[in-house]
Amino acid sequence: MSIIVTGSIAWDYLMRFPGRFKDHILSDQDKLSVSFLVDEKERHRGGTAPNIAYNLALLGERPKIVAAAGHDFEDYRQWLESVGVDTSHIAIHPDEFTATFSVITDLDHNQIASFHTGAMARAREIDLRPIARNANWVIISPDDPAAMVNHTAACREVGVPFVYDPSQQLARISRDDFMHSLQGASVLAVNDYELELAKKLSGLDEAGLLTYVQAIVVTRGPDGASVITREGEVHVPAAQPEAVVEPTGVGDAFRAGLLVGLNAGYDWETTLKLGNTAAVYVIERIGTQNHHYTREEFLARVRENYGELPALETCCRRSKIED
Repeated sequence: MSIIVTGSIAWDYLMRFPGRFKDHILSDQDKLSVSFLVDEKERHRGGTAPNIAYNLALLGERPKIVAAAGHDFEDYRQWLESVGVDTSHIAIHPDEFTATFSVITDLDHNQIASFHTGAMARAREIDLRPIARNANWVIISPDDPAAMVNHTAACREVGVPFVYDPSQQLARISRDDFMHSLQGASVLAVNDYELELAKKLSGLDEAGLLTYVQAIVVTRGPDGASVITREGEVHVPAAQPEAVVEPTGVGDAFRAGLLVGLNAGYDWETTLKLGNTAAVYVIERIGTQNHHYTREEFLARVRENYGELPALETCCRRSKIED
């Protein structure tokens, strides 16, 4: 039995411009044609599915990624396997590039970014049903919109519990697709801003959304995380980082902790504490998969922030990465 992670796979290219965009953009011109000479460029492994899966591997799971990638994925695939992620269900398309996110950041932290979907657009061709039949949990994280609709339908058909995590795709999916995907989900996972988008898109308040899903898990940045159910709301304050460096990928790490708690059958308070603690490691590093820890280090971090928890005796016992 396993946890299946669906979502995007991407290479992230991060560049820095040692000036200010505003000094090179003429506001009185109708046309824009600019070029920026960058002095730093970094390539990082990214995409929601590998980000979540990597953190699950750190937490002792052997997650399976179900997603689409291109001909430039092999190095990434080998690395994921080396850290304990099952990549055997990733569809490789030799005629496509893996999705690519490129961003230039200036001295004022303004950004110019682009995203090339590449092979991600082929994720809609994947049939999740035969893979998901024996899974404990599936998370449907941001991906090709049609693929997300297909995957939620597949989970309902085979009867596997799933977390619906639409995130940034809330801005582009239709109301019909959103409501269809919500139906039967065990958890809707959003941040506080995305919760408002979900309410606007659906025309429902939290109580209305809970007629479609069993629980709404809401991350609230430095204020921690909450879960809203028909019985009420549970809130857990954030774990404290040693430094705040870069928030990208924090939500994906939280979702890994969430899945560990759900898979183990922990109560909501314990589950949110695991998610918050997993998230805090990411914010302390640049890159979404550049952090690591042992089981003992992770559990010590949980205790440091939240005290002793009985569930910790059984948590995360199959850690794949030791340092």
